[in-house]
Amino acid sequence: MTEHVVILFYKFVPIADPDALRDAQRALAESLGLRGRLLIAKEGINGTFEGTREQIDAYTEALRALPEFADIAFKESAGTGTAFRKVEVRVRPEVVTLGAGEFDVQNETAREMTAEELDALYDSGEDFVVLDLRNDYEIRVGKFEKTVNPELENFRDLPAKLDTLAHLKHNKVVAVCTGGIRCEKATCLLQREGFDNIYQLKDGIHTYMQQYPGKHFKGTLFVFDNRMVTPVAETPTREIVGRCFSCDAPCEDLYNDDSVRPSAKYICCQSCLENHSALRPV
Repeated sequence: MTEHVVILFYKFVPIADPDALRDAQRALAESLGLRGRLLIAKEGINGTFEGTREQIDAYTEALRALPEFADIAFKESAGTGTAFRKVEVRVRPEVVTLGAGEFDVQNETAREMTAEELDALYDSGEDFVVLDLRNDYEIRVGKFEKTVNPELENFRDLPAKLDTLAHLKHNKVVAVCTGGIRCEKATCLLQREGFDNIYQLKDGIHTYMQQYPGKHFKGTLFVFDNRMVTPVAETPTREIVGRCFSCDAPCEDLYNDDSVRPSAKYICCQSCLENHSALRPV
């Protein structure tokens, strides 16, 4: 059986000609037979692709051959061969939409905390909180101990939530997200707003889960592809923290409700699904 791999990657770096990079990256991805998406803006790139091991290795080598991406980090997880239907490479105003103006991300972002340092922080007993900057439905299927959930429907909702987070301005705060990109931009905003003891988890939740499966992050990781969730590193003792919205049974199956606008996401078990005809797979 062919091994498929999904990679997640990003980098904030000035892109002089986003359109030219889009055309070159689309041609590269198509020539290799990759599927997935890549967003390009003047502030950098943000992508996720699926392919065979050979295809992924060829892509990562080609991207790192470009001087501005020589040190880019790739996070890997097991693919299915069906995580994406096609390849899309697009130019956008932002590679992750916050809508809070421009930031010099490389210089304004918060200090990094590695997975090893975060794990040691838990073990130290020091007082701190984890600020999860993912969407609320992502947090419902998996989260760190000590998590503060700002209940974002979308990342761009963060500026409107600043007042509700103001009590954390002088606390020790570790910002987390899937792969790191949302934290890099969000902590620029948070530091401007007076958060004076804030860190960001280097390379995101994905990396922590690989290194410490089933430890201080409980549940599974939501991903924006057809897999919906991934344990990243499987462990026999992994805890299911998601709960069916209807019966509260442990569950990790996510569905869209398109009968409302904007569309909402719910965790629903198979037993309850037949009673909710508006739900469809994410």
